[in-house]
Amino acid sequence: MADFEERIDVVECKAPWGCWYQTLEEVVAEVTLEPGTKAKEIKCKLSGKKLTTVVRGKEIMNGTVAGNVVTDDFLWTVEDNKLLRIVITKSDRTGRDCWQSLLQGQYPADPQVYDDMEKKLTMERVQRETQGIENTTSWEQVWQWDAARKNMIAIANAE
Repeated sequence: MADFEERIDVVECKAPWGCWYQTLEEVVAEVTLEPGTKAKEIKCKLSGKKLTTVVRGKEIMNGTVAGNVVTDDFLWTVEDNKLLRIVITKSDRTGRDCWQSLLQGQYPADPQVYDDMEKKLTMERVQRETQGIENTTSWEQVWQWDAARKNMIAIANAE
């Protein structure tokens, strides 16, 4: 599960039931519950790529997750009887898999939020790749480098 330090800097995408966000390795959905909700009142299941969440008999989410996942590494918890946290592990944990929505066709990030998510994942990926190496490059330079690299890949694929 994402550690506290990662949680501080997440880029949240609002949804009718709460929000979702992502790190290099995980996608997390936080569902706001009615106070006093117990875990036994929740059914949350990831079967293949299909996520279903029902709280007190009311369907909250039902659809296909937007990216590839590790289906046997799925966790949900109820916190303080008022928050359901669903943690889905991405199968591609390189930071190059930025989800545009939580479920296919549902709960999409608006363009600015998606851009911010992508930048954050790029920064996390670069931090991981350069960990232990003194780095005097600014994040703006890193972002420009990554954008140029993506452009070169797109040109090469188009040829």
